[in-house]
Amino acid sequence: MEVREKIKIATRNTSEVVVLSELAEILRGGEAKGYIGVEPSGLFHIGWLIWAQKVRDLLDVGIKMKVLEATWHAWINDKLGGDLEMIHKCADYVEHVLKAFGIDKGDIEYVKAEKLVNDSEYWRLVINIAKNLPLARVRRAITIMGRKESESILDFSKLIYPCMQVADIFYMDLDVCLGGMDQRKAHMLAREIAEKKGWKKPVAIHTPLLISLRPPISGESLDEVDLKMSKSKPETCIFVHDTPAEIEKKVESAYCPMKVIDMNPIIEICRYLLFAQPGFKLYVEREEKHGGDLYVESFDELVHLYSKGELHPQDLKRAVARALVKMLEAVRKYFESNKEAEELLKVMRSATITR
Repeated sequence: MEVREKIKIATRNTSEVVVLSELAEILRGGEAKGYIGVEPSGLFHIGWLIWAQKVRDLLDVGIKMKVLEATWHAWINDKLGGDLEMIHKCADYVEHVLKAFGIDKGDIEYVKAEKLVNDSEYWRLVINIAKNLPLARVRRAITIMGRKESESILDFSKLIYPCMQVADIFYMDLDVCLGGMDQRKAHMLAREIAEKKGWKKPVAIHTPLLISLRPPISGESLDEVDLKMSKSKPETCIFVHDTPAEIEKKVESAYCPMKVIDMNPIIEICRYLLFAQPGFKLYVEREEKHGGDLYVESFDELVHLYSKGELHPQDLKRAVARALVKMLEAVRKYFESNKEAEELLKVMRSATITR
């Protein structure tokens, strides 16, 4: 595969690459190592499928990808009630979801956080990084945890988290860091420290964050933590295990104003998930008086039709719900046929309800 084609695959459906010339150099070279850190924190929602697809893309262009099962990070972040045993079960569950999505264990390396934290050299690296960061910078980076800066005072461990995340990158000697846009601050800290210390500077690839299904409240001051789809607000997100009826209900009630493209979660689902599938076409059923059925062949065509009012929100919602149901069918079938995965899903559903 030519470098130009590799770059196209590696950068599609991303928000930014820091920096593109460095990524091109990596792809021209020999073996490269990349990673994404995943907090095992509960049920897998469709927003996570964006980075899952990008993991597959990076594998396809020859980057050896690691998935860091950030169990200690989730513990610090009070996920699943801070129950480490439950967090570890969730890590196993996430592996099953990725396999169901077509990413097998043979393709990627899963690294448990325990492998890192059991090494004194890792903690030496954490302290080294902490000594090169002012407190104010660390507090501003708290948003990588899905928290607001003001929450850094909840307990002291929250301030350790950004230093650990930066240390993860250098400890594993990575060339590429993958994450959502909410992870940008950690990756930029890593690049700054690398330049200061003369270490290898990692390339950062950031994927978009899928926004919540709920409508923004007029006059509400929102940031990326408020806006993104979150499993902590199950009524505003779609889980990969939702039944077809649940998906249809959630999509039906989602914010989708007529002719509005920006900050429209249904449009974003089309852009980042549905039309990200090679060869995808959106089939829209409509009454003859509204123009009859049609196939929307590209996201650009969808934007044109919707912004002109030539496609009604209800018709779009029904089409998107059907497409999502079909997209997630393989995941549902996998968990129905795999006993271990099915049991882990039951545990995660119970944990989501009780915590």
